[in-house]
Amino acid sequence: MNDSKIFGVHAVKEALETQQDIDKVFVQKAISSPAIKEIEHAAKKANIQISYVPVEKLNKLSKNGNHQGVVASCSPIPIITIENLVENAFKSTSTPIFILLDQISDVRNLGAIIRTAEAINAQGIILPKQGTASINEQTVKTSTGAIFNIPICKVDHLKDALFFLQSYEVKSLAATEKTDQLVYDVDLNIPIALIMGSEGKGVTSGILKMVDYKAKLPMLGSTSSLNVSVACGAILYEIVRQRL
Repeated sequence: MNDSKIFGVHAVKEALETQQDIDKVFVQKAISSPAIKEIEHAAKKANIQISYVPVEKLNKLSKNGNHQGVVASCSPIPIITIENLVENAFKSTSTPIFILLDQISDVRNLGAIIRTAEAINAQGIILPKQGTASINEQTVKTSTGAIFNIPICKVDHLKDALFFLQSYEVKSLAATEKTDQLVYDVDLNIPIALIMGSEGKGVTSGILKMVDYKAKLPMLGSTSSLNVSVACGAILYEIVRQRL
């Protein structure tokens, strides 16, 4: 597993210029130099998340290496383009399943969703480049290695991904409490993109306005909501049930 950290201004700058699969850039708080500003500009242009942290965090990430105030965390898995993801998916099935994760922030939830998605043979996971949990060792561990067996795609904006999927006649389903329709009443034996929202806020309003369907799981007890990875698993297996 290539869960590597690149540190030092020259190394990080080169990694950005050569478009390596960088998950996040960590910059030391209250540090400023022309080289750091170039790195920040390049990361923002590539829509890579920047996190401003104390020097102690950088020392830990670099294992006390000469980080010069900046560390880049590389993805432990290859990230593919949405074009390749969708084209490959339709080569394998006429009814692919894609999972779009809208601002999922917990790495364990991300890993658990990936594990279930791979178990039901979904065709891919689509993540926004910013505002989502990092793909790191904890994500890999929680997925029990399933992350190596399912394509992962990152996009600048999930809205762009939805527009692209619509051009392939993929229908979109948002899991949300803001509807009266149950997931069991939606025909899911079609090319489908399942959108799961963040643990606290759910699917964002802009995405909700774009989707073809909104549906929820029935909540029969006093608990008002499920953990996002549990809810995702329940919906994915409803898709499987309808297709058996």
